[in-house]
Order: sequence, then C-alpha cells, then structure tokens
Amino acid sequence: MNGAGVGLVKEKIRVCLSGVTGWVGRGLAPAILEAPDLELSAAVSRSQAGRKVAEALEGIDSEVRIRASVAEALETPCDVLVDYTSSHAALDNVLAAVDRGVHVVVGTSGLDDADYARIDRAARERSVGVLAAGNFALTAVLLQRLAETAARHLPQWEILEYARAQKPDAPSGTARELAARLGRVRASDAAPAAADSKSLREARGATLHGAQVHSVRLPGFVSSIEILFGLPEERLSIRHDSGSGSGPYVAGTLLAIRKVGGVVGLRRGLDTVMEL
Repeated sequence: MNGAGVGLVKEKIRVCLSGVTGWVGRGLAPAILEAPDLELSAAVSRSQAGRKVAEALEGIDSEVRIRASVAEALETPCDVLVDYTSSHAALDNVLAAVDRGVHVVVGTSGLDDADYARIDRAARERSVGVLAAGNFALTAVLLQRLAETAARHLPQWEILEYARAQKPDAPSGTARELAARLGRVRASDAAPAAADSKSLREARGATLHGAQVHSVRLPGFVSSIEILFGLPEERLSIRHDSGSGSGPYVAGTLLAIRKVGGVVGLRRGLDTVMEL
C-alpha cells in the first residue's frame, strides 16, 4: 500500500474475506475481484475449505484457495481482513489479524462493548485500524447520524429492531451500536419499567446504554431498525429497512476496506470515516 512518485502504480489493497460463502460474502467477493484497487488474496469458509473460490461461488473467476480458519488464511500476506462470520468466531478472528498487524473491517453482529474494548486496546498496541459497523448500508448510517441529532433535542426514545426468525443475537449489532452512540449523547428519559406491581418488566424490553431496546424475530423480516422519539402531543420516527439483497452492505464494506488503513485503534460506525 506504499509508493509515491511519477510513473509508479499504486499497489492494490490485499483482502482476506472471512465468511466468503455467507450472505454478504457471496456479494462481496465478486465486488472485490472487480475493483481495480483491491485484490482478493485469501478467503475463509469452514464448509468450503480446500476448494477454490471459483468452485464454491458460481460465476466467479478466482483461483484463491479457501481456508478453514482465519489463522490459516492469514499465512497469505494481506492488508485487510473482512469478517462476516458469527459472534462466536469474530472476536478471535479480529484479534488474530490485529496480532499480525493486519487492519480489520468487522461486519459481524453480536460483539459487545467488552469485546470492542479489548479489540481497541489490541489494535492500538499494534498500531493498526479496526472499523466495525453493525450495519454498512448507507441508509442505516444516516439513521444513526439523524438519531444523534434528534437525541440532543428530544429527551425520550426507544429502539425497535426486526430480523429473521433464525438470527441468533439480540439485540442486533445495529441496535447495540445505535444505543451506544445515543448513550454518549444522553440517556433516554423513557421509563425502563412500569411502576405497577402487576407489570412485566420484560415487556419494556432490555435497557442498553440508557435506552429501551425491543428485538423482534419473525419470518418475513431481513433487517430493520426504528427509533421512536416522543414529546407531549408529538412524536418522531426514523426507520431503516433492508431488502433481501446484500448490495447495500457490499458498497459500504468496500468503502471501509479503502478507509481502514488510515485508522489506528477501533472506530465504530461507517460514518466515522465518511464526510457527512
């Protein structure tokens, strides 16, 4: 990623894609291959380990051999690890990359504040960047920014998030990130539980960074998040909905890959490297 001067060609950013056969990975892999400034140098998928990317993903021309683990894949030199796996594997994957001095883009959901604090310490010790986002879609990024602005003026809000029935983590990474960001603005004044002794506290959702968060898991949903602000006689709703395709996440992830090399330590949210 170095090189300056007249006549010199800028080196491509070498990418290791963990979760190459997943929902986002299937769309991200061809996008990396088509980008003139990016190179797919390594790939990870436990279920397709040993096969070439071209064999595992239809319509893709890549001779890269898929590995079973990030540690194995990182034996191939790369500049950025992109992780779209599971909350159980993501932390170890990120720390393995950081330990090797590799920048990381984290699209995996389910990591908590303690995980991110550990990642930040490790990244600063190794002087590498980690860019994590609960959602890389541009409309989700704008929702977060607009919600922060609203929270400075409206003291009460609650967060509702919706996902497919099989999604294992609740709240989602998008909801966790939004709650954390709003918590840095102020805590919501919305009551965490009703005072009536017959009320079920669980019906008011989980309290996260001073906000009530409600998670819906039903068939028919992909990924949606809504924040509701309320004042006497008025209310404001800001909502993001994802379609069934991974295109919006791919575009945001490509931007993150190009930006993370200029970061040291952890940044949460795609907007931290965007001009908004």
